[in-house]
Amino acid sequence: MQCRTGCGACCIAPSIAQPFHGMPAGKPAGVACVHLTTEMSCLLFGDPRRPRLCDAFQAEPAVCGESREQALVMIGELERRSAPDGMMHP
Repeated sequence: MQCRTGCGACCIAPSIAQPFHGMPAGKPAGVACVHLTTEMSCLLFGDPRRPRLCDAFQAEPAVCGESREQALVMIGELERRSAPDGMMHP
């Protein structure tokens, strides 16, 4: 599956625990990455400063659904389910 143009769900829904370029405290779940453009594309795509999590992400129907809205819900749910006990995100 190819990433949908203008989606950006994978740049918003998941958390990134480790610090990275432009986000020294990491990124909380549900917060847009500072590198997400208004067109919902990543300014760090292909840049070695891009977090490994982002570089490893592969779009697929089971995670991205059929729309941006579904992707935000589905990735958000995966984030909640994978959070350590006591660290659940709203």
